[in-house]
Amino acid sequence: MQIYLPIAEVALNVFLLLGLGAGVGMLSGLFGVGGGFLLTPLLIFVGVPPAVAVATQSNQVVASSVSGVLAHWARGNVDFKMGAVMLAGGIGGSSLGVIIFTVLKELGQIDLFIAVAYVITLSSIGILMAIESANALARTRRPNRLPTKLHQHNWAQGLPFKMRFRKSRLYISALLPAGIGFVVGIMSAIMGVGGAFLLVPAMIYLLGMATSAVVGTSLFQIIFVQSWVTFWQANNNQTVDILLALILTIGGVVGAQMGGRLGARLPGEQLRFLMAIMILVTAGGMLYELVATPADPFTLVIGGY
Repeated sequence: MQIYLPIAEVALNVFLLLGLGAGVGMLSGLFGVGGGFLLTPLLIFVGVPPAVAVATQSNQVVASSVSGVLAHWARGNVDFKMGAVMLAGGIGGSSLGVIIFTVLKELGQIDLFIAVAYVITLSSIGILMAIESANALARTRRPNRLPTKLHQHNWAQGLPFKMRFRKSRLYISALLPAGIGFVVGIMSAIMGVGGAFLLVPAMIYLLGMATSAVVGTSLFQIIFVQSWVTFWQANNNQTVDILLALILTIGGVVGAQMGGRLGARLPGEQLRFLMAIMILVTAGGMLYELVATPADPFTLVIGGY
């Protein structure tokens, strides 16, 4: 059944869109990610203009993240204090990101920038996560292995404005999680992602949080940053398709609950490895779209996208 999307100006199968929303929602609950790193490329693949895909999928990320947070909150896996500090940085970063997005859109370079940014960012993080998680899995199978620390002392331990995060059992500078939130906020606005594919490994390896607490906390931060991004994208660029967002949200909420239950049954090392594979597959798809010969070499551009 075809449905016309007024802002995207394309007609797509409603069941295909529901399936995309459910699949990405399941990833949200399973890996603690908003799912935008996968949903934005998939929407582009099925024919949604990149600028509209970036802005609209933020709505679905919010809905699936809320559903995922509720599932993890019930198990006590959300550090609200850590999430609030990262949120402070995320709001500032996302505001700057929307300004950059607007400038690139006016220059007519937003589509190319989105594609290149996805390939570079996802490839780098996917490779690093795959190597680390493979090493972690290998360590768990070695007999008589020595226990390892959750995190190592480094330059970040000397930063000022230290705070105690009792839920995560950490005493670190608030500048570090706020800075991570700022960077993720910029990426959320420009690339249309929740940023958890960067946020989750940063919380594990830079902050030293346990994987069980990282998942729910990252989703908590994503809810508010993506809500802020959606508001500013709609106000500044008019690229939010409400009908498309509603369809994706319906599927995403259901999928997030299923993913949250499944994620509780898998060890942290396996979750990180599966997430790395998903990131690399998505990067490969975006790279192919960049280098493949288009079916139609001529494109009529209207209104900047």
